[in-house]
Amino acid sequence: MVKRLFFPLAVFLVLTLQAMASHAEELRVEPDRTQLYEGEVVTLTVKGTMKLDINLSNLFDFNLSDLPNPDIEKVEPDFRILSRNQRYSIRTVNNDMVGEITWTYQLAPESTGKLTIPALTFRDATSEPVTIEVIDGTPPQQDPASARDSFIELAADKAEVYVQEQLTLTVRLFFSGNLIRGDLSEPEHPNAIIEPLGKQTEYSRYRDGIRYRVVERRYALFPQQPGTLTLPAIKFEGQARDTEGKLIFLRDSEQLYDVPVKDIPASFTGDTWLPASDLTLSESGLPPTMKVDTGENLTRELSLEAKGLPSEALPPIPDEVPEGLRSYPDQPERSTIKTQEGLTSTLSQTSALVPVKPGKMTLPEIRIPWWDTDTDSQQYAVLNAKILEVGGAAPAAAKPVAPAPESPEPTTSERQEPAPRTPQDSGEPVWQLLALAFGGLWLVTLVAWWAAHKRSSGEATTPVTKAGNQESQVFDELVDAIRTGSASSPALMLRWMNLAFPGHNFRTASEAISHTASPELQAAFADLQSHLFAAEGRIEGWDGKKLAVLLQHLRSGKSKGKARKETALPPLYPKNLTA
Repeated sequence: MVKRLFFPLAVFLVLTLQAMASHAEELRVEPDRTQLYEGEVVTLTVKGTMKLDINLSNLFDFNLSDLPNPDIEKVEPDFRILSRNQRYSIRTVNNDMVGEITWTYQLAPESTGKLTIPALTFRDATSEPVTIEVIDGTPPQQDPASARDSFIELAADKAEVYVQEQLTLTVRLFFSGNLIRGDLSEPEHPNAIIEPLGKQTEYSRYRDGIRYRVVERRYALFPQQPGTLTLPAIKFEGQARDTEGKLIFLRDSEQLYDVPVKDIPASFTGDTWLPASDLTLSESGLPPTMKVDTGENLTRELSLEAKGLPSEALPPIPDEVPEGLRSYPDQPERSTIKTQEGLTSTLSQTSALVPVKPGKMTLPEIRIPWWDTDTDSQQYAVLNAKILEVGGAAPAAAKPVAPAPESPEPTTSERQEPAPRTPQDSGEPVWQLLALAFGGLWLVTLVAWWAAHKRSSGEATTPVTKAGNQESQVFDELVDAIRTGSASSPALMLRWMNLAFPGHNFRTASEAISHTASPELQAAFADLQSHLFAAEGRIEGWDGKKLAVLLQHLRSGKSKGKARKETALPPLYPKNLTA
């Protein structure tokens, strides 16, 4: 009897334990494949079950989206999570509500070799780790282009370059299907200046009978250090739908070959390294006849144009002028035009020229050495010397002073009439006539000087005030340019020194700084020139506070000396008065 009761009880316990086991929480990880090639994507399915406590009191508040997720972030950094999706289902087991959750992840391997998807946890359940093998290259016996839904092509216009020489990089992305989203990385390198060349272009192209959509981008690269330029891989990730409407994941990467970067050749003789495919000098503004009058204003514009260089790399154009010709340069203007072939940059310098004395003046030749990257040789951009003929001032500029009516000097007609008698006949001594003549001339000269001096003293206030305001304005611009390390600093320095020290007619900023005889100021200005126009073109930090303070001291010392001169007594006899 006992045995008969024990057998049905054992069966009941087994069935109960099985039901309880089916209700227990569990987590399973299932990749769609355990071996794939570089650039391919693995689909990881994670399934979990859990008992749900649903009754009448919480039926309407229950939300499946509130259920926890497995800690999928553990797969990073070996895998990148491209997308994630989940779905839920509920079934009844022995009058209990059991929830079944399925998560689907698209994972992109970050490297080749054997990668491990670690054990994931979901509530009290833990999955088993899974090993994925990622093989380098493309699947065997398949063409790399036709076998893939997307791929990248990289092309450069040169196999090797000089430091700071332009290298044009072309990036082409090929993809099939209807692209929903995509992310194509940009080239980057810490020791290179990279400029995009316009907007990307899109077109179609066939490869091995397959039609692809192509996105093309171009970049201009300027390596800043000699050695080897190694760019990180260009990567693409996206989603598209194929012809059947199925969602597919696109992922690819491509790396450019290493580019040797050569140092500046020892045979280059210039102060500023200029590697370009073309560099020209031009000028405008001077009269065709090259003949002007003293005091006439001229405007001379010098332009330096380079193909394959950014405008910031162009040095100031030498614009020395001879004595007798004053130059007032404006701030240089820089511009850059981007085309599919690269950069074309222009530096324009405009100066106002004023001849101050007549004669023939020679505008010296301008010669800028540069390196022709097409012929791999040094070339020169040249502006030939020009001779400027300066005539005297216009006749209207010198008007004779009319004698005062009270002057006892005889009229012209009386002086030109022949004397009817000789001095011996008149009986008057000759020295008396000469004394009267010289005395009259001296009196007329004194009256004319007094009238001119009175006019000049009354009109002198306005020009001096205007010159002072101009000097102050130019000095403020100079200090701002120095503090920011602007390329306009040397031109502003030359302009301010000519205003602050009139009469010296400085032709270059270096000449003006040498006039100060200050070693500290000369050293600080040399640091500025090294920062702006170093041949190596290395980008370094700049602090213009020291140079700005030294110029403030120079200006303050000059102002005190000027004040002492203005407060001194005028000379007893004017220097331009002669008897």
